Amino acid sequence: MRLPLVEFLIQSTQELDVGQIVKYAALSLFADRFYPSLSRSAQGNDKANWLLQPVRESNLQLFALISIWISSKIHDSCPLPVKCLKFLGDTTIKEQHFTTRDFLEAEVVFLQVLDFEIGTANNAFVFFEELYIQFKGIAKVGELLNFEACMDIMDLVYEKEETSLLHSSRSLAASILACCFIRHYSP
Repeated sequence: MRLPLVEFLIQSTQELDVGQIVKYAALSLFADRFYPSLSRSAQGNDKANWLLQPVRESNLQLFALISIWISSKIHDSCPLPVKCLKFLGDTTIKEQHFTTRDFLEAEVVFLQVLDFEIGTANNAFVFFEELYIQFKGIAKVGELLNFEACMDIMDLVYEKEETSLLHSSRSLAASILACCFIRHYSP
């Protein structure tokens, strides 16, 4: 079920027109941390929240939107309003209707599952951006790299669970930059 949820999150960030840092911080929070933690939190909690018992695709889509909201609060000077997320949820989550109160409750549950550890400085996008800027500064060929093509490759990396979870953020960032370079200079 992970792939459709990651695709939903990516599509939602495009609909909401958020910055790349918000998008990849949300992916890191949701796909790398929240989603893998669900099985552990459900096993250890007899009084699990209704949003987690049972875990439905619509509830996970709500949590994907919550990860975008939290990321926006961290990285945007003017974060997304809950009404904007609710409107998107009303138009894209067909299985269930969520109220504004549900969004607020889901935010608390999301944070509880993550033990309130929401730091996002260790995601692949942050490292990629640093490498990209350095590469552009030291090599003329760095100016020829297509940033959007690199972001498309990063989206593919997040869609592949084994890749995003088994490799360090630094090595993923370097690999994406290398792929863009090779892709640009391949005959």
